[in-house]
Amino acid sequence: MEYSLVCHNLYALSASPVKKKLAVLGIMFLLWVYMLYSCVGYCATMPSMVVDSYRAKEPEYASRRTESGRADLMSKLLPRPQGWVDLESDYDEQSLRPASRDLSANDVDLDRGEDWDEASRGEQRSPEPSSLSSFSNGSGSKKLPQAIIIGVKKGGTRALLEFLRVHPDIRAVGAEPHFFDRNYDNGLEWYRDLMPKTLEGQITMEKTPSYFVTREAPARISAMSRDTKLIVVVRDPVTRAISDYTQTLSKKPDIPSFESLTFKNRTTGLIDTSWSAIQIGIYAKHLDNWLQYFPMGQILFVSGERLISDPAGELGRVQDFLGLKRIITDKHFYFNQTKGFPCLKKAEGSSKPHCLGKTKGRTHPNIDPEVVQRLREFYRPFNMKFYQMTGHNFGWD
Repeated sequence: MEYSLVCHNLYALSASPVKKKLAVLGIMFLLWVYMLYSCVGYCATMPSMVVDSYRAKEPEYASRRTESGRADLMSKLLPRPQGWVDLESDYDEQSLRPASRDLSANDVDLDRGEDWDEASRGEQRSPEPSSLSSFSNGSGSKKLPQAIIIGVKKGGTRALLEFLRVHPDIRAVGAEPHFFDRNYDNGLEWYRDLMPKTLEGQITMEKTPSYFVTREAPARISAMSRDTKLIVVVRDPVTRAISDYTQTLSKKPDIPSFESLTFKNRTTGLIDTSWSAIQIGIYAKHLDNWLQYFPMGQILFVSGERLISDPAGELGRVQDFLGLKRIITDKHFYFNQTKGFPCLKKAEGSSKPHCLGKTKGRTHPNIDPEVVQRLREFYRPFNMKFYQMTGHNFGWD
């Protein structure tokens, strides 16, 4: 009996440290499990925390989604432009770019980047958007344009834009954004990012001549801002059509003759208005569409002819229209007798003269005088209508 009691006491003494060790190990295991569980839960939240942190550092993230959503919503809610009222019986309402007739439909801006010399070529490339470039960095901020040169092709839009860029209160995009006709789905933030930075009091501008003949453009620009000022450079529609054809001919020497493209039927003398070179010059028709969204007081019409003969005079009218001081005057221009166009004595950011490029002043092909006369007869009622709408006689007849 005594022996068994002693053995029991010895066993109890020897087992006690083992139990203690097991207890300690159990506690350590529980702590390890708890720490592992906590780590797994924390790590699971890390991706969203990183994304939220990144978005917080990128102010444009929310605004870009909001603006894009608004633009998409506006484009769906805007009413469709009303149909045209034909002003002449031989005018057929057709698409501006039917594949079989519009020879320049597959060309990419034949008129873009050709009008000025090589010194300006670097400005013709669209800038690459930057995620934070719409915000001020101490040298101004990017804004949506307050004024747009909306037309017309081969009217003198490039010359006007380059002349205007001399003004210290005008900042303009060199390349044509084509936002309201080709890139509208990219959203307003994409468009804003293409603009140059401006300071307080400066005007942001761009020019895309195809806007004037794009049905959706007036509604889209109005949705952006109803206060946008619009500038249209117009030119004798017959001369403009020949110039348009001449430009295409320089790219595609094998195209049909001007005469064959002008008529649907040469015998009857019926003009083919499905050809964009002809249709662009029906200014009254296109202006009808713009007046559904903008009052006439917000549209300025610049004479392409006077932009050549009296550039300072036309620039004075533009500066008044934009509410700017008349800084661009006669002292900024000289006439290049060889080219037959005015040149800038000093261009923006340069101390050298700046003239129209090699492609300006192309020699027009000889056009049958009877065809020219028929075109003048065709355009006459449209021109008269345009004079009445604008309250200005451009002297094309």
